[in-house]
Amino acid sequence: MKRLSLFILSFVILIIFSCEEESVPFVADDEIETTIPTGNEKYLTSNSDYIFNQESLHTFELTIPESSLNKIDADPAKEEYVEGSLTFEGESLSPIGIRYKGSVGAFVGCLSGSDWTNPSGYKKCTKLSMKIKINWLDSDHTFYGLKKLQFHSQNLDPSQMRERLGYWLFREMGVPAPRSVHARLIINGEYIGVFALTEQIDGRFSRYHFDNGKGNLYKEVWPLDMYGQVQQDEVYLRNLKTNEDENPRVEMIKGFAQEISTADSEFLKEVIRQWMNVEEIIAFAVVDRTIRNDDGPFHWYCDNGNCSNHNYYWYEEPVANKIHLIPWDLDNAFENIIKNANPVTPIADDWGEITANCDPFRYELFSIQQRSAACDKLTAGWVSFIEEYDQIKMQFIDGPFSESRVNNQLDTWEAQIRASTLEASEEHNDAHSIAEWESGLRKLKESLTFARQN
Repeated sequence: MKRLSLFILSFVILIIFSCEEESVPFVADDEIETTIPTGNEKYLTSNSDYIFNQESLHTFELTIPESSLNKIDADPAKEEYVEGSLTFEGESLSPIGIRYKGSVGAFVGCLSGSDWTNPSGYKKCTKLSMKIKINWLDSDHTFYGLKKLQFHSQNLDPSQMRERLGYWLFREMGVPAPRSVHARLIINGEYIGVFALTEQIDGRFSRYHFDNGKGNLYKEVWPLDMYGQVQQDEVYLRNLKTNEDENPRVEMIKGFAQEISTADSEFLKEVIRQWMNVEEIIAFAVVDRTIRNDDGPFHWYCDNGNCSNHNYYWYEEPVANKIHLIPWDLDNAFENIIKNANPVTPIADDWGEITANCDPFRYELFSIQQRSAACDKLTAGWVSFIEEYDQIKMQFIDGPFSESRVNNQLDTWEAQIRASTLEASEEHNDAHSIAEWESGLRKLKESLTFARQN
């Protein structure tokens, strides 16, 4: 988390899974035939829709040599890859890279080290988030058009639904967002449990979700800094996740930032219309605020006068010349709907409100400093689309977020993972019990009802 002290960082990510990005050469779904199948390996000629099919609960089997598994179990926070193999629907793929993933929040209570703010020690929990690197030795190697698989443990989400539901709601409202499904994970013959399999945001993501997916993709760099100034080129480049090896240029996002920074209040909306799909970005704000994704781009954490946000990506669509905001890391969404249940993440302001005249202020149990999002000129521009916001919120409440549609979706997913959740609870004493899981689901639905009515 950029520019935060260890004190704030430790609290902020206590309940946050870090989903870090690794930059690799891009091979799109429709280009994977460059690797010639040698047998019946359908994963070489099928695309990623099969993996992220919402109607399926897939099982993934990892095989890791015992010495290698002992190595990563001894120090999961090191996030070091070891070589292994993946078996999926009877077909095996090797070699692949396998490692644990996360940061402070992902490892809390799961490592033997005594200082939770500095994760260390051996693995204590059955489930830890994992990353699979398909192109371990061959940069062109893909698995159903994918080069990375991310399995998120959901240890801090008793409902096991937040991530999948949040991304589904964004996508249903036309916001480009990762696909996420549940998956069963087996390691060396042992069933580990139900994970959230969430799409990696990389070049394959942009090619899948956009008509022209060869543009620049950035992680966690806001067009303007907290003072409303355009970022330096090296800041954009440091956060670039595609096209790094092709003499990358940052003219588009920088041009967007420059026009925002110089626009007066009357022209600001026109600049946004020129550079963004207004319905899409307002839908982003509507979904984000309704589900209280309080650890997302509208939470500006502050430390020693420096404020920044996180958990988002930007994509530059080159032909359409449009900029898109992409949500990321939704494991803390839905928590603060009825009350501020999380002591770290709550945003003090309603959409568009400003507290403390844009000075940093302390809020909630841990008194962590934050700054009102509407003090950011770009966010203030989005806030000015009042009629559009009200219309899209009504469409959201009556559409994807309606009780019938959401509950139907949750009930379908609940039935999909019930047997596997029960199996995990019977095999592992640190798994969510069925009673805890069912209680988590009830509380989630109660929060959704409250959000519709308030």
